[in-house]
Amino acid sequence: MKRLNYTLGFLLVPALCMPQSIHWKRSGFQIPEVKVYGKRPLKEVGTQQTKLDSTQLKENVALSIADVLTFSTPVFVKNYGRATLATVAFRGTSASHTQVLWNGMRINNPMMGMTDFSLIPSYFIDDASLLHGTSSVNETGGGLGGAVRLSTVPTDHQGFGIQYIQGMGSFKTFDEFLRLTYGDEHWQTSTRVVYSSSPNDFKYVNRDKKENVYDENMNIIDQYYPTERNKSGAFKDLHVLQEVYYNTRKGDRFGLNAWYIHSNRELPMLTTDYGSDMDFENRQKENTFRGILSWQHFSNRWKTDVKAGYIHTDLQYKYSRDLGNGNIANMSHSKSLINTVYAQTDGELYFGDQWLLTANLSLHQHFVKSKDKDIILQDGNKGVVGYDASRTELSGSVSAKWRPTDRFGASLVLREDLYSSSTSPLIPALFIDGVLCRKGNITAKASISRNHRYPSLNDLYFLPGGNPNLKSEKGWTYDAGVSFAVGKENRYALSGGVSWFDSHITDWIIWLPTPKGFFSPRNLKTVHAYGVEAKADLNLLLGKDWKLGVNSTYSWTPSINDGAPMTPADQSVGKQLPYIPEHSATLTGSLAWRSWSFLYKWCYYSERFTMSSNDVTLTGKLPEYFMSNITLEKRLSFSWSDLSLKGTVNNLFNEDYLSVLSRPMPGINFEIFIGITPKW
Repeated sequence: MKRLNYTLGFLLVPALCMPQSIHWKRSGFQIPEVKVYGKRPLKEVGTQQTKLDSTQLKENVALSIADVLTFSTPVFVKNYGRATLATVAFRGTSASHTQVLWNGMRINNPMMGMTDFSLIPSYFIDDASLLHGTSSVNETGGGLGGAVRLSTVPTDHQGFGIQYIQGMGSFKTFDEFLRLTYGDEHWQTSTRVVYSSSPNDFKYVNRDKKENVYDENMNIIDQYYPTERNKSGAFKDLHVLQEVYYNTRKGDRFGLNAWYIHSNRELPMLTTDYGSDMDFENRQKENTFRGILSWQHFSNRWKTDVKAGYIHTDLQYKYSRDLGNGNIANMSHSKSLINTVYAQTDGELYFGDQWLLTANLSLHQHFVKSKDKDIILQDGNKGVVGYDASRTELSGSVSAKWRPTDRFGASLVLREDLYSSSTSPLIPALFIDGVLCRKGNITAKASISRNHRYPSLNDLYFLPGGNPNLKSEKGWTYDAGVSFAVGKENRYALSGGVSWFDSHITDWIIWLPTPKGFFSPRNLKTVHAYGVEAKADLNLLLGKDWKLGVNSTYSWTPSINDGAPMTPADQSVGKQLPYIPEHSATLTGSLAWRSWSFLYKWCYYSERFTMSSNDVTLTGKLPEYFMSNITLEKRLSFSWSDLSLKGTVNNLFNEDYLSVLSRPMPGINFEIFIGITPKW
């Protein structure tokens, strides 16, 4: 077949086709050559996905995956600040509607249904992709917004290897990264360690407070916003990732992935707090272990993948404060133990070049014990609250993918989910794609799916307030899009696309206050989320040794409460959901010359409402903000080692912004990194 020297579009192939003789990776780009032969991958028929390349993942090793997604994708990242909670939401949905997979195993917290992306170092991820809306049904159920797929891969390195990176930044921040590798014909091992610590006491202008200026007669003559420090925000995070792979070279590969997290974080004071940080302790500690054993078998026409895993999380939260007499008392001391057993099997079978049949069956068995023995009740007495619960989550799917011609493909996925004794209605998903014009690789895609998400364990059993009678959230999602790709070998490559989506979700779960003084979840809302996502990528060879790359995304995501008023005074119907920006955009520009590289990153979020009524009085709205980061790197090569010197400026223009109400964010800050990779 005729070989195409450019991609079939950003939705189909994530890398641009350039000859290997141009050392993009050595010059700061990683654009591997991709051979595309007329027929697009059967496994990706009709899917809307965003793939992150290794340059985006490893550009700044101090970043979490939350930071990478903020500047590289159209999803909304709700960030409480460095080393605090960061969640990801697709297409106007909530964080609990985003499913997160690590090497195939779902790592959403079963208590809250969400994932804290601030605890996922980008240094630990080798491959990342986003499955938007309907496309998540290919991997898992429950992703009403979409899914984030994260994985590690064997190093394919011969002999011993070592890499060490030391990072130093503002606010006495230190980041250390170490990787040890070994590989031969059959074995590949990798050990990665990340340790980060900081007092995190940055300065910020507190616009929730005003200080008065008095004259000599104590008359107020002026006011100003005070400059304060982030208090009680220190953190120490340790991550260790061990991987071992054995390849028989006869079609079988065995793997072990083990990831340990130890996190000790103070929770910063709010901008509305007037007390001293010496009068209280507000701290969260987490110890988490995730382990996966895998076996993969490959042949010419079929593939089998079997995995077994285990997750253990010990999460503790403690809040103590001075009673006013110098004595410290525990106001809240909660402890949650989560144990999850995981098993999964996948199969793929090709019939010629036109048919691919797949089957998947996964099991997640959760055991959760949560209690708070020191909580202060409404009557002023202490009480023990919490729950002890378990849940079986079984999900299975079958799919048939068909490509009768080079220009058309279709896929049908049927998924069934079982949660404890409840079975969801059948989840169908239909995908089609087709090449409209070979010149320019103009490709169209469309899909439709049904999906369900069961309530989290906190929704059902949290005391006080859990509601065991909650229904599952459910909805229909529709997608359609078009992409293109053009290029000229050794000159430029340009690709882009735009997609439209429409989602209707019923029985949306929302926590509301009760007359008894606590919150309780209810199935009340009907949400209509729709909009447009767009992306464009350009890579250009400017001349000898000069390379330019530009990547951009844009998202328009109205997410409207379309239900009936809960009370006569309910003003939320027809309004944008809280903390969901209607507009967001990103732009990344990179320029490389020989061993120098310069990177500029920019992101934008429009205003976000903090109240369901969209009332903007007092603190009902967070203003829009722009964020800019720059990085300059110099690579040095010696006979004994490769060195890297990198400097980064975050929040370049010292933007005064908030991601979450009353949560302070840092102004301009700096980081430097020194990396060494000895040559053996």
